[in-house]
Amino acid sequence: MAKKDFNQLALDQAKEFGGKLSVVSKVPIETRDDLSIAYTPGVGAVSSAIAKDKSLVYDLTTKKNTVAVISDGSAVLGLGNIGAEAAMPVMEGKAALFKRFAKVDSIPIVLDTQDTEEIIAAVKAVAPTFGGINLEDISAPRCFEIEARLIEELDIPVFHDDQHGTAIVVLAALYNALKVAGKDIGDIRVVVNGGGSAGLSVARRFLAAGVKHIMVVDKVGILAEKNADQLPPHHAAIAKITNHENRTGTLEDALQGADVFVGVSAPHVLKPEWIKTMADKPIIFAMANPEPEIFPDEALAAGAYIVGTGRSDFANQINNVLAFPGIFRGALDARARKITIDMQIAAAKGIASLIPDAELSTTNIIPNAFDGDVAEVVAESVRHAAEATAEA
Repeated sequence: MAKKDFNQLALDQAKEFGGKLSVVSKVPIETRDDLSIAYTPGVGAVSSAIAKDKSLVYDLTTKKNTVAVISDGSAVLGLGNIGAEAAMPVMEGKAALFKRFAKVDSIPIVLDTQDTEEIIAAVKAVAPTFGGINLEDISAPRCFEIEARLIEELDIPVFHDDQHGTAIVVLAALYNALKVAGKDIGDIRVVVNGGGSAGLSVARRFLAAGVKHIMVVDKVGILAEKNADQLPPHHAAIAKITNHENRTGTLEDALQGADVFVGVSAPHVLKPEWIKTMADKPIIFAMANPEPEIFPDEALAAGAYIVGTGRSDFANQINNVLAFPGIFRGALDARARKITIDMQIAAAKGIASLIPDAELSTTNIIPNAFDGDVAEVVAESVRHAAEATAEA
């Protein structure tokens, strides 16, 4: 059977449909009375009610179920800084996934600026329209400040999926991989290769989940606090809370005795011979796309016990579509103002729970995105965590 050319198929689809989205009215507009209710004069009564009590916007408009998918086009997939217009197909795709998996309406918005202050101002200006903001494909380190400022300054949830969506699904995979391997999360040694937005979020979520021993490796080598004065601020910050032994060296050095490798970096940077120096039953999450840090067959031949990638053509696909639709569904349902670390860990546990212990294996540690109840389980987990936070 001939291998499908998904690139050409995507181009053909885009040409045929002119994008992936359309706007469909929820209400009938077929008669003069319909028009008078949907627009003038009737709509004035709805606006007047909201003017008296702004909280009614959640009950009387689409805000309660609508998310903005916002990018500046500076870090699109593996394509790099390709600009706002070229980012639009990806944002459309993200919006389509929100609808398909969690029945969340979303609007793609691409910004013709890569200035941090201008992006923050633009998002704040459109925020009254939306119940949540999904930031997408914004390059590091600007993405850290943009997300942090918007979380602080807006009263709706803001979530940078490139950072946290990946981290949540990796954490879910880790929970189940450790069950299969018979290891405890508090005892393992983890190496995260890649000090970009995803890698730093993985490290922080792992720490919050109970991992005690983590080293982050970037192009300069192992990030260590003793070298903090030579590192950019985002790397210095992560170095202060990881690598407690203050080790230095290369990725090869870091992997000696490690239980888990998490790659969010570049193709083919993990050498088979380095896996042989890892601890018993090494777990490899090689998620560079489309070419992983090491291919599963190579890793398994070198002694890897469990291997996951970001690709759908291998076992254990780590795909953030498992996380972000349900996370926003739960946050919107709870009317949460923030998506907290506790909510994100709850989402990871929800994803992991979808595979019963009896069905776990080295090639089955993470559910499929098309398993019918993924988004529902994640949403329920997030909603419960949000409600628990609100009650505390």
